Amino acid sequence: MSDNLFRPFETQIDEAVALAVLRDALSGADDGELFLERRRSEVIMLDDGRIRTASYDAGEGFGMRGVAGEATGYAHASEISEGALRRAAETVRLAVAAGGGRLAPPPQGTNRRLYAADDPLADAAFAAKIETLREIDAAARAADPRVVQLSATLAASHQEIEILRPEGIRLRDVRPMARLSISVILEDGGRRESGGAGGGGRFGLAGLMARDHWQGVLEEAIRIARVNLAAEAAPAGVMDVVLGAGWPGVMLHEAVGHGLEGDFNRKKTSAFAGLMGQRVAAPGVTVVDDGTIPDRRGSITIDDEGTPSGRTVLIEDGILVGYMQDRQNARLMGVAPTGNGRRESHAHAPMPRMTNTYMLGGDADPAAILADLRDGIHAVGFGGGQVDITNGKFVFSCTEAYRVKNGRVVAPVKGATLIGDGPTALRQIRAIGNDMALDPGIGNCGKGGQWVPVGVGQPSMLIGGLTVGGSRA
Repeated sequence: MSDNLFRPFETQIDEAVALAVLRDALSGADDGELFLERRRSEVIMLDDGRIRTASYDAGEGFGMRGVAGEATGYAHASEISEGALRRAAETVRLAVAAGGGRLAPPPQGTNRRLYAADDPLADAAFAAKIETLREIDAAARAADPRVVQLSATLAASHQEIEILRPEGIRLRDVRPMARLSISVILEDGGRRESGGAGGGGRFGLAGLMARDHWQGVLEEAIRIARVNLAAEAAPAGVMDVVLGAGWPGVMLHEAVGHGLEGDFNRKKTSAFAGLMGQRVAAPGVTVVDDGTIPDRRGSITIDDEGTPSGRTVLIEDGILVGYMQDRQNARLMGVAPTGNGRRESHAHAPMPRMTNTYMLGGDADPAAILADLRDGIHAVGFGGGQVDITNGKFVFSCTEAYRVKNGRVVAPVKGATLIGDGPTALRQIRAIGNDMALDPGIGNCGKGGQWVPVGVGQPSMLIGGLTVGGSRA
C-alpha cells in the first residue's frame, strides 16, 4: 500500500472548518455531501510498432452538493482550499434556498474491502511496460504473417475518494483499475478484417503483463480477425438469435439496464415505469446488479454518496421487483438506496448508475440451445449500439456472428445488426443456458455526459423473432 495516501483533512483543509461550511450550505436541505477526490492515470499505447501514446495525468478536487426536493445544487473546484469551499457553498445555497427539509439518514459505513488498495501505476517500471507491448507486437507478427497492424494498450488508474457528511461522518474508498487491450488487422487477398480482445479489473497491472496472460488475449484477437476474414455478408430479416455468454450481456445492459435505473422510473420516462410487480420477461429470467463482486471492473466498496454497494435483484423469474437507486431518487420514491449513486469525478453530481449487471444462468445446455436453432444467427461478440430509454428500442452491431441452419453453423457473417426493443426481447427469451459468464472487464457506460466503469454478463440464450439487419436477403 502506498504511503502517500490522500488525506485532504490532514494536509489541505481543516475538517472542522469544512464541516461548518458544509452544514451552513446544507441548512434546510434534504441531503448533501462534500466529495473529495484524487485521481492518477497512465495510458501507454503501441500502434504499428511504435509507441504512439505515453500519457500520465494527475488531478484532485472536490464537489459540494445540496439537495432540496427534486432540485440539486452542485459546485466543484480543482483546488481543495477553504476559499474554494466557501465559494462553492454560496452556489449550493442558491439551489437549497430556504429549504425547510430534514436531512435524510446518513449511509451506513462498511469495513468490507472488495479490492486491494495497492497502486497499479507503481506495479511495474515504465521500461517493463514498453517491453511488454513490444513483445506483444512481435508475437502477433510471428503468429500470423497476415497481421498488417497491431495496437496494444496498457492503462492503469488510481482513484482515492473521501466523503464528508453534514452529520460529521467521513467515508473513504481507494479504487485501483488496470486494463490491457489488443486489436489486430489481418490482410488476405486484398481484404482486411480486424479483431480485438482485452480485459482488466480493480487490481494491478502485473497479472495483465504476464506472458501467459497476454498471449491468450492476443490469440483471441487474432482468432476473431481470422473468423471475420472468412465471413460472408450477413442475412437480413426477422429470425431467431442465440446470444453467447459473457460480453453479449452489453445488450442487456443497454436495452434493459438503463430502463431500470431509479431516475428514469421516477420521472416515468422508462419503458419499465409503473410496472413494478408485473411480468416484464419470460419465466426463468432473473437480472441482478451486483457491485460487491471482488476485483470486478464495475465493483465499488461504497458508491459516490457513501452508501455500501449491494446486490440488487431487478427482475426475478420474469417479474420486475426492483430499481437501482441513488439517495435522492430513493428518497423521492420512498424506498432505500441500493448503492448505485455514481459519478465520473468530483466535477460531476451523482446519479443512479449500474455496477455489474447480468442475467443469472438457467438449466439448458448451450450446445442444445444452438442445436435447436433452425434458421438464425449465433451472435458472440458486440460492438457499438444505440438505445432509446423511453421505449427500449435498440440497434447493436455484431463483431463476431455466425449463420446457423438446422442446428449447424454454416458460416461466419459480417455486417450483422440486431434490431428490437428490450421489453419485447425479454418476453421472447425461449431458452437460458447454464453457462453464465461475466465479461472480461472492458465495459464503460455513458449517461448524462458522464462515463463510469461497469461490468456485464449473461448466459447463452435463445431470443425469438429479432430483426437482423444485413446486406443479403
